[in-house]
Parts: sequence; structure tokens; C-alpha cells
Amino acid sequence: MNRIVKSLLAMAALIAASPAPAALNIFACEPEWGALAKELAGEKASIYVATTALQDPHRIEARPSLIARARSADLMVCTGAQLEAGWLPLVQTQSGNPKIQAGRPGYFEAAAFVALAEKPQRLDRALGDVHAAGNPHVHLDPRNIAAAATALGERMAALDPPQAAGYAERTSAFLDRWRRAAARWEKEATPLRGVPVVVYHKNLTYLLNWLGMREVGTLEPKPGLPPSTSHLGALLAQLRREPARAVVRAAYNEPRAAEWLAGHAGIRSVLVPYTVGGTERARDLFGLYDDTIARLLEAAK
Repeated sequence: MNRIVKSLLAMAALIAASPAPAALNIFACEPEWGALAKELAGEKASIYVATTALQDPHRIEARPSLIARARSADLMVCTGAQLEAGWLPLVQTQSGNPKIQAGRPGYFEAAAFVALAEKPQRLDRALGDVHAAGNPHVHLDPRNIAAAATALGERMAALDPPQAAGYAERTSAFLDRWRRAAARWEKEATPLRGVPVVVYHKNLTYLLNWLGMREVGTLEPKPGLPPSTSHLGALLAQLRREPARAVVRAAYNEPRAAEWLAGHAGIRSVLVPYTVGGTERARDLFGLYDDTIARLLEAAK
């Protein structure tokens, strides 16, 4: 009898010492949403990020590894606004996971909770890779991050009721830190107001609008089309008449066109991380903004 009791006690101790299962298994489409999910869900959640900062978010393949990860996800956190239209529907369908299908509670689109900029007046393939819903690169305005965080925290609590209080507490703490950081960033970035820049792709629109900077040209002749010699020549002529301060590109954008234009125009070529992981300093959402603003300020000197 004593042996049975001892065995049961040993089993109970082993179970108690075993790590608790993850509260939520989260599939994040982009690094920024993986970073936000980590802030709100804490260490108990298992978070898989499908892409990296060095990948063009428009051009992702629905790899078998993504499908395998999606099969076990309780929550899929994506940008939406058609940013993932080229790969995500296939991942969702092939996963066979009913939780993360469009319209289900386990599928979250950040763009659904913010006001989208640059909604096209008409849809025409001749205009390039134009998003019908509007510009999807919403994460580079801290106000959009705050709106998405509020909604995502509520969604996590609904999907995992036993941990609802924890999600609410972490969301509130994050938003408090985030709002204080945003006020600091806005103060630091005051010298950037009105500064004219050329961008590679319209992926920095929300950032420039928030900071009061001016986009005076894009390296892409049309959204999604690579820079052409004739277009770069026209941009150079424009900059000689109306100078910009810098050519700004995301970490995933090919550098040669930006460096050519900046060199010939006598202005700086600036790389910004664009998302978490784009530079060494951009290790989380706070580092993403810290480094982005520091790099823009350096270029604007």
C-alpha cells in the first residue's frame, strides 16, 4: 500500500513540475503582430511568426511549413486589407483548421480596427499592385498599434476565458507604456515635420503622415513594379528642381536603386527597419520606433 501511495505522490509531483501547456497557440502573419501578441499574451502563449523583416510581405509563398503551423493555431493574427491575399487563403484552406478561417473568432485582422489611407478611386491593373481596401501597411502609426492592441487583447480574452484577467492586465500595461512612448517619439521627431523624402514603395505612408513628413516620389513607377531606368531619370530631374532630404527604403527593399538616386542627387539613402527584426535595434515594437525615428533624424540633419 505504501508503495502505491508513494507512486501516486511521485506522479503528482511530476505532473506539478511539468510545464503548463501554452494558453494560446498563435500564428502571426508578420513580425509586428508577433511582437504585439507577445506583449499581450505573455510567456504562456506559443507564438509562431510566418515571415521575417527581410521578406517582402506582398510576396510570400504558402509553404508546407506554414500550413503545418496553421493546423494547430488557436489564433491567427494578420494585417488584412489584402496584404496577405497571395498566400494566406491557401494556408488557411490547406490547414483544415476551422478556428482560423475568415470570419471565425480565431482569425484577427489588424486593419479592420483602423482607418485605411489611400483607398483607390477606381481599380485598374494598369495602375499596378493597388490594394482595393486601401494601404495595408498600418503598423507604422503608433495610434494604429494602440487600436489593434485593444481589439487583440479582447479577442485573446474571449478565446481563453480562464486567462482573461491576465490578457486585460497585460493589454492595459502595454497601452500605458505605448502611449507614453508615442508622446516621446512625437516630441523627438519634431524636426522631421515638413521634411521631403523619396520612398521605395508606399509602405511608409502611415509613418510619414504621423510624423508630418512629405513623400515627393517613389522609386517604383507603379506599386509593385521595380524601378526602371527611365523612371529613375525622371525622379532625378525632379529632385534637381525640387530637392528632397533623403531616399528612404525598408530593410527588405533592394538597395541599388535607392543608392543610385541618392548618390546622383547628392542626398542620403536611409534604411529603416520597417518591422520588428529589420535592424539590430528593432527587436520589439518599441525598438522598431526608436530606431526608425533615430535613422530619419540622422538623415534630416
